[in-house]
Amino acid sequence: MIEPEISGEITAEHLPISHSGEICEEVATMKDSIKKGGAGSSSFKAAFGGLKGRQGQRTLNNVKITLICGFVTILVLRGTIGVSNLGFPTVSEAGDGIREADKHEHKRSLAQIEEKKKEEEEPEPETDPNKPYSLGPEIKDWDEQRAEWLQRNPGRNVSASGKPRMLLVTGSQPKPCDNPVGDHYLLKSIKNKIDYCRLHDIEIFYNMAHLDHEMAGFWAKLPLLRKLMLAHPEVEWIWWMDSDAMFTDMLFEIPMEKYKGFHLILHGWDELVYNRKNWVGLNTGSFLLRNNQWSLDLLDIWAPMGPKGKVRVEAGKVLTATLTGRPEFEADDQSALIYLLVTRQAELQPKVFLENSYYLHGYWVILVEKYEEMMEKYHPGLGDDRWPFVTHFVGCKPCGSYGDYAVERCLNQMERAFNFADNQVLQQYGLQHKSLNTPKVKRIRNDTAHPLEALSQNPFVASTTTSQL
Repeated sequence: MIEPEISGEITAEHLPISHSGEICEEVATMKDSIKKGGAGSSSFKAAFGGLKGRQGQRTLNNVKITLICGFVTILVLRGTIGVSNLGFPTVSEAGDGIREADKHEHKRSLAQIEEKKKEEEEPEPETDPNKPYSLGPEIKDWDEQRAEWLQRNPGRNVSASGKPRMLLVTGSQPKPCDNPVGDHYLLKSIKNKIDYCRLHDIEIFYNMAHLDHEMAGFWAKLPLLRKLMLAHPEVEWIWWMDSDAMFTDMLFEIPMEKYKGFHLILHGWDELVYNRKNWVGLNTGSFLLRNNQWSLDLLDIWAPMGPKGKVRVEAGKVLTATLTGRPEFEADDQSALIYLLVTRQAELQPKVFLENSYYLHGYWVILVEKYEEMMEKYHPGLGDDRWPFVTHFVGCKPCGSYGDYAVERCLNQMERAFNFADNQVLQQYGLQHKSLNTPKVKRIRNDTAHPLEALSQNPFVASTTTSQL
């Protein structure tokens, strides 16, 4: 095998660039490499295999040197005068399509900014502080109207599984969270609720609109519940659940037969509410309201304490003076409801069921650290302190910039609650989270060629079959 020989000397005059000294050193290095049969020599031989003798070898070497010097020249020029001056197109030169797209996006962004400014600058309609607040036109014959509608639409108030039709209602603010990670946990929270509703044949409504600017904050649920009751006469029960509450027993079902004759179901204690007038004797973060005239009347007497401003501030003073342990702050919907139950007990108590045999509302602080112990000792379907039905993150504000508890603690524990519940869903598919602290999952059951056999062991399928009998 004949190795190519490089003849002649490479000098600066052979290089048409200002950095000839540095480049020639690199070329000389490459020259030595080629002499030793370095990378690339075999490809050149293949290309010029037809040339024989000393002349062919010299031609081959010259071609190599020319290509190497040309390549190095391009590199130096690229670093010295920029890639755009070498004839390569820049982004702005890539075509009219890109320029037009940029202009369109710019105009769209400006339009969105202007629209947002108009919304913020648009004055809210003024209300008369001397006129009592109302959720809407007074309705006194809702039971009759609804009965007539159901007569024209028989069976619409019953779900596919034969249960009274129920609508779970939840929601969040229309704007992005102050804390960006809060939006992620809102997504997890609604995913959790969708899973539960899918498993138990419950419809779900998610709201992100302020229906009444006066009823902001705690009170936003009241105008929403009224509108949904009137717009959905087919629904027997409206179930409100805060966005910071999660189902943590995906198998448990509310024993609706227990509440025959009652119209409002909340987690609470009769002793704390009626005798001690305790401001946390019940919780309005998760409650059920029957779609009837009694419930409309309740909303009508509940709402007047809610309009923001002077009305809400003055009502807060009355609530603090009446309820045990309540700090001094503006009126909230929970305190207002307790106030109504205490001051109008004879009228309201017979139709209100305060439930504490299971956790329609479970205070997260006393529950989340016990999940692993629950998993070792118990099983879903209990709904009580052994396996809580609902875990409610009262005092946490994952979407806001403040709260009663540290944001990091709240988010970590919300992650655990979500994964605790999600395991019960994933186990149907042979998976579960590696731990309650991570979204990562692992396989706990191998796939089979007879999947229906595994399906028969699914507790959710068995529960559905039983409820339909």
